[in-house]
Amino acid sequence: MRFLIIPGVITAFSIAVICAAVQLELSPPMIVGDSLQPRVFPILLMVINLILAALLASQYRKESPGKVQREGLRTWGSIALFLMFYPITVYVDMMIGIAVVMFAMCLLWGERRVLVAGTLAFATPFVIFFLFDLVLRVRFPRGLFTNWYYG
Repeated sequence: MRFLIIPGVITAFSIAVICAAVQLELSPPMIVGDSLQPRVFPILLMVINLILAALLASQYRKESPGKVQREGLRTWGSIALFLMFYPITVYVDMMIGIAVVMFAMCLLWGERRVLVAGTLAFATPFVIFFLFDLVLRVRFPRGLFTNWYYG
């Protein structure tokens, strides 16, 4: 029965999110038009999560997971980078935070070509920013870059 702990926690979390999403008020048709209500997206994600949790439980039932090795520098370094992402995002800029953490993550996980890591770290937030700003018309929180861009 120990193998059901992780799928059980995932299931409980997913059900809690679905219950919270159902409580969201419906948006008037004037705002959403013919598109989906805001509550649909989290419910859809959690239904997918429930399906994956069921698959995980069935895999664990067929074959019990082996002993887990101690986590190494990459795992703890990734956790540290994710923790650094928050203050960089809040106090500097979200796009700069994404670039810095992606660059460091690339190097941490073994990318030896600094130019490739730098290009990826620059291009990804650039594409995200302009996709959301120009195509989806979503504005990001203010920061160094966004203050300069939004002027």
